[in-house]
Amino acid sequence: MGKRILVLDDDQHILDILTYILTEDAYEVKVLADGHQVAAAIEQFDPALILMDVMLADLDGWVICRHLKERPETSHIPVILISGTHDLAATLHQQGAPNDFMTKPFDLDVLLSKIKAQLV
Repeated sequence: MGKRILVLDDDQHILDILTYILTEDAYEVKVLADGHQVAAAIEQFDPALILMDVMLADLDGWVICRHLKERPETSHIPVILISGTHDLAATLHQQGAPNDFMTKPFDLDVLLSKIKAQLV
């Protein structure tokens, strides 16, 4: 298998699509629908990249990203945030910002391109 990607979204349809697309592109994928499990999933799965929705049912993806970027153990992991309601371009230079972002609906080819750019 290829590099590992942790996907966090509370929409099962999005999780299914991303799992299919990423697996087809030779990535190993672990999905989470619950933001409270991120720390344990990172420890167990050791992802090369995290792909995460901003608007989660139980937590804010931006807050999770900031927390990951502030911790020495996880700050090196690239994070791509996905949002259907936020324009995240202005936030990319803030402390704790994601490495990149995508807006929903997203083009799968562009998403794969952004993932590959983060994993070089």
